[in-house]
Amino acid sequence: MFIKEVLKFKMLEGKKVLLRALEPEDLDFLYKTENNTDFWEVSHTITPFSKYILQQYIANSHLDLFEAKQLRLIIQPIDNSNPVGMIDLYDFNPIHKRAGVGIVILKEAQNKGFASEALQLLVRYSFTILEIHQLYANVGIDNIASQHLFEKHAFKKIGVKKDWLFSNGSYKDELFYQLIS
Repeated sequence: MFIKEVLKFKMLEGKKVLLRALEPEDLDFLYKTENNTDFWEVSHTITPFSKYILQQYIANSHLDLFEAKQLRLIIQPIDNSNPVGMIDLYDFNPIHKRAGVGIVILKEAQNKGFASEALQLLVRYSFTILEIHQLYANVGIDNIASQHLFEKHAFKKIGVKKDWLFSNGSYKDELFYQLIS
């Protein structure tokens, strides 16, 4: 068991970032990020989160993926500076062994390779440790950076959801990406 735990930890550590569990000290980071309206479209959020609700979320973040059906990890630079984002597995389905992937990188940390390495680490961890069979991502038609990110990591665009997102008074398509182990 100890060897598997060591392997699990190393699978979440790269050259630039470490993917780590939420800590109580992440409350302010989570509050600022979750309430940043720039991210609401991709997270399907329409109302702000209180610190109380986010404290409860952090307190329950220890729940097993099989119980919570989601896993949120902080993207922490290896130099232990401030977190630069979050990466999630969501809608985990243990019967079909699949989960969605969501990623948010703070604007000031974009285009520095953090998202790419975080996604690479999460994919490897998902397929090797969690034994997930497939990962998928929903990407807005105008989110070119995310399209490139998922395509770089071998996700295939397998469909278009027409008029899927209502944003700024109009409907937009959403692309559906999939990666099978």
